[in-house]
Amino acid sequence: MSKCKVAVVQAGSIVMNKEKCIKKAVKFILEAGEQRTNIIVFPEAFIPAYPRGMSFGAVVGNRSDSGRDDFLRYSKNSIIVPGPETEQLGAAVKKTGAYTVIGIIERDQETSGGTLYCTTIFFGPDGRLLGKHRKLKPTGSERLIWGEGDGSTLPVFDTPFGKIGSLICWENYMPLARAAMYEKGIQIYIAPTADSRDTWFASMQHIAIEGRCFVLSCNQYCTKDMYEKDLLETEGIQKMPVEITRGGSCIVNPLGEFLVKPVFGKEEILYASLDLDDISRGHFDFDVVGHYARKDVFQLIVNKEKQ
Repeated sequence: MSKCKVAVVQAGSIVMNKEKCIKKAVKFILEAGEQRTNIIVFPEAFIPAYPRGMSFGAVVGNRSDSGRDDFLRYSKNSIIVPGPETEQLGAAVKKTGAYTVIGIIERDQETSGGTLYCTTIFFGPDGRLLGKHRKLKPTGSERLIWGEGDGSTLPVFDTPFGKIGSLICWENYMPLARAAMYEKGIQIYIAPTADSRDTWFASMQHIAIEGRCFVLSCNQYCTKDMYEKDLLETEGIQKMPVEITRGGSCIVNPLGEFLVKPVFGKEEILYASLDLDDISRGHFDFDVVGHYARKDVFQLIVNKEKQ
């Protein structure tokens, strides 16, 4: 199919409450489905939160008991993949018949169960969990609370509407990570994020024109009242403005032009109709892994083994 309709859900988490986050996600999935969308995208760490402003009581060389209790809460509100929460989300997705991509915090069940990952999960239109991508490199203080993914979770999925895949937030600043996605033939490039600075939008346009792909960038719109009131380490949150994350979700075509310009200051679903033939039109003069690749000069090696 050369055309599809996409929905980018700009909404905020109910911070540290996975039940409320899932209920909110289901509401937006069904709302987007009513518009006969083919692909639905949610922000980074939508369930149970991107914990902006929270230090978990940690400074260099010291951690607090109350911070450990906040982390315990964060861990308990993170989800197992696959698990009962993904089944609940999948049931909502099945009602829409749309491919759906959701940013979550995943609780590891493969080893000790003690590590959390910033993860993107993918559902097929039948509600089936297709797979996941774990963020390769948590940024800054994110490294305190999230583990690192590996090359075994860098999927690109074939759909009737083109090949879809995802890199999360500042992974999109990693040139070789982008190159790996281009090499897999990504056509609808999904970029869940927590970055709403003006420089982010220039990067989304660059990725679209570099990869000759559509870019769906999805951020939260989050206000201070979305935080649960009984958190223990709140000093950082109290210092933040009422509008904690301003949004800035956008949709870009393969020539780097905005189909939907960044939206600020509200929760909203952004819709756009994509013409996949625009990708071939863009390849006329530039194909980053084809006639413009110079593979006689450059090589990319990706370790896809599970670590």
